[in-house]
Amino acid sequence: MKDQTKIIAALLVGAAAGAALGLLLAPESGENTRDGIAEYINELIEAAKDKAQNTASGVKDYTNNVYNNAKSKVNDLVGNAQDSAEDAINNAKSKANDVADNAKAYGEDAVNNAKAKAKSDINDLNTIIHN
Repeated sequence: MKDQTKIIAALLVGAAAGAALGLLLAPESGENTRDGIAEYINELIEAAKDKAQNTASGVKDYTNNVYNNAKSKVNDLVGNAQDSAEDAINNAKSKANDVADNAKAYGEDAVNNAKAKAKSDINDLNTIIHN
């Protein structure tokens, strides 16, 4: 049993025992005794209602806290995933730009080498023709 259930059970058992002793030892008339017992039982019922409302409120607060903590953790995970995705995209773009720059530089070098070779060959050919 949970502590709260034990407390409520003990409260009810104590109330019943108190009522029985009150009836046996009551110096008042039956009507006054019944009124006193009714008042006592009403107070017990109110106390039980208050305890139930406090317990329900505590459970509600606890579940709200659990929900908010879970929501916060999920939001953190989503944010981290978005950050990781953005980092991966930026890294991929950077590597693609590096490859494009290297290809462009290689292509320019190849064109310049081809021009230089063609110029050299033309000069060699001119030299042969003029001799």
